Amino acid sequence: MEDVYIVMLVALFALAITDLVVGVSNDAVNFLNSAIGSKAVPLRTILIVASIGVAVGAIFSSGLMEVAREGIFVPGKFYFEEIMIIFMAVMIADILLLDFFNSIGLPTSTTVSIVFELLGAAVCVSLLKIYYSTGDYSTIYEYINTAKATQIILGILLSVVIAFTVGTVVQYFSRLVFTFQYEKKLKYVGAIFGGLSFTAILYFILMKGLKSIAIIPVEVLDYINNNSLVIVVVGFLIFTGISQLVITYFKVNILKLIILVGTFALALAFAGNDLVNFIGVPIAAWQSFEIWQSAYQATGVLPNELLMDGLTGKVQTPVFLLLLAGIIMVITLWFSKKAMRVTDTEVNLARQSEGSERFEPNFISRGLVRYFILAGNMVERVIPTSFSEKLSEKFRKKELVSRTKQMDAPSFDMVRASVNLVVASILISIATNLKLPLSTTYVTFMVAMGTSLADRAWDRDSAVYRVAGVINVIGGWFVTALVAFMGAATFAAIIYFGGIIAIAILVLLAVVLIVRSAVVHSRKVEEEKKLKRYNKSDIVTINEITVETSENISSVIKGINKMFTKTVDNLGYHDLNKLKKNSKAIDKLEEEIDELKGNIFYFIKSLDDDSIEASKFYILILDYLQDMVQSIGFITRTSYNHVHNNHKNLKFNQVRELKGIDVKLQSLFDDIQHIFDTHKFGNIEGVIAEKQQLLDHVSELIEKQITRIRTSETSPKNTKLYFGLLLETKDLIASTMSLLQLFREFNKEAKQTINY
Repeated sequence: MEDVYIVMLVALFALAITDLVVGVSNDAVNFLNSAIGSKAVPLRTILIVASIGVAVGAIFSSGLMEVAREGIFVPGKFYFEEIMIIFMAVMIADILLLDFFNSIGLPTSTTVSIVFELLGAAVCVSLLKIYYSTGDYSTIYEYINTAKATQIILGILLSVVIAFTVGTVVQYFSRLVFTFQYEKKLKYVGAIFGGLSFTAILYFILMKGLKSIAIIPVEVLDYINNNSLVIVVVGFLIFTGISQLVITYFKVNILKLIILVGTFALALAFAGNDLVNFIGVPIAAWQSFEIWQSAYQATGVLPNELLMDGLTGKVQTPVFLLLLAGIIMVITLWFSKKAMRVTDTEVNLARQSEGSERFEPNFISRGLVRYFILAGNMVERVIPTSFSEKLSEKFRKKELVSRTKQMDAPSFDMVRASVNLVVASILISIATNLKLPLSTTYVTFMVAMGTSLADRAWDRDSAVYRVAGVINVIGGWFVTALVAFMGAATFAAIIYFGGIIAIAILVLLAVVLIVRSAVVHSRKVEEEKKLKRYNKSDIVTINEITVETSENISSVIKGINKMFTKTVDNLGYHDLNKLKKNSKAIDKLEEEIDELKGNIFYFIKSLDDDSIEASKFYILILDYLQDMVQSIGFITRTSYNHVHNNHKNLKFNQVRELKGIDVKLQSLFDDIQHIFDTHKFGNIEGVIAEKQQLLDHVSELIEKQITRIRTSETSPKNTKLYFGLLLETKDLIASTMSLLQLFREFNKEAKQTINY
């Protein structure tokens, strides 16, 4: 009997290690995004500082371990056997949930997930206990610590509002003081800003956090509590003086120091608050096992007979477990690719500049933006014009005159990064010291969104996309709570009835899904690398335009070539599933063109003054590429809809004729791709000469179909499809040849001034 629970404990700690990995991959966004987005220091330095913060912060987390034991449910109402079922269900659900969010690159809350998983599993087991005993479901409240659970949930929700509001206000006044041309201002107010930042971090991170460390003498803690005001005032004066010394004599940008210290502080606060989310449950299970083992040795009580009152109260977590967890978190921080993917999401939403937007607008984001535009217009009418102009001057951004600077520029400046880190770390530390496990993800994300709003990063051109992104992320948070509750409840029910066999199956399922997720993610990363073409920040001359355009054409031609062949083959076999995949794959081609067209503004601004004609050439090339993609999109989607609607198959002769076109097109596109891959542009003439023959062939097939209609064709839907495919193929060929002719003319002109 004892062996079964030892195996369960081993499984729980193994799951905890995995949970640490997937959890840190998601939560790295909390303390890395500001430093990475501002590009204040190299990434390696950021990771070193964050690693130290995580390792130290792991020691601060002991007090919050009580949440896993008694924060959500009443342990005295559950037997040891039931407690282990709850903990096992929670860990399996947590790993799968967090890994899913990591894979799609969205930041979610490890705190919310663990709280609702504990709640879901506990509610499930409580309902089963009631069903097999009294049947009075109104007593469910006796099993759940409703007061504490409500406090935690309300604290999490309230933290979202507070974080956004505080971030917005602090950043607004910081920007009024520093403006976007903050370099000169740092000489005068940088020291005070540094003094305030370092003092706040000292007070909330160190002074308030020391009481969580058992090895600190009581006398030291009493002295700090009794002299807090004096320590803060003296600390402010000392840090202000040091900041002024660093600025004046060492010529160091004080904002960089604030960002480094803030990264350390936020990493420390993250580990102190969130470590319970990853190892709190296994430690609580271990402590439960020790309680039962002692009772079993003394009285022989069975696992289904011992109520777990012993979990109530404060139990110190062994320091070596905290340090081990910290080491695992640090290793994950350095080697997790998914962590960088999640970080990219928040940095992208908070960036100051324009660029490619990840999220599509929705009716909520459009409505909110429209409302705030109207509200802003009303406020402008009330505020005097002179005062409004002075405020606007404070928020005037530096002009980026070239796309090279645009591509290399930080997502936001160091003033905003400093505010993000200091405000978020203080808010998280306050909650940690109040024993409230708020969501560090929610706090850091909403602080970042608040500061970006205050910085006017969301202008008319980007606001609808950014707001949509925020809505998607926040929507994901609610999904987190619902899925965590239902998932843990489901797993608890399965384990309750299935026992050790169910546990083995669920653990195996979790391992398989995690491995599969890792493989899929690696493939996705490789695909994204392949899609990254020529470095657009280097395109400033005609020669570089030619190289860039060649790669664009080759990439699109390759995609169209494969898609036409697949569509013809799958249409011939009437294969609905493959045609559906083809239809979805067209979206990627369309996104490539949209991304290229989205960069036209920066492309034109980056060109040499004598390259105006090159701008026109580039725009026309993209227009032809778009026409080609639209043609293959029509061919693919029309074929899919025909099969999806269960219309008659094309006749054998029609399929054979389409395959004949495919063979000729494949040869043509292979030649074109080879030309642009090898830059042998002299061969364009030969390809263009073949165009009329191919067009004539398509025209002959159109005439054949007309004859069929008059003699043997009986399906109007087949006729519509076949004519549509042939006519769109003609448009595809025509657009391709127009593109080649344009490139040929541009290449001839370029040769007059450039030696290849």
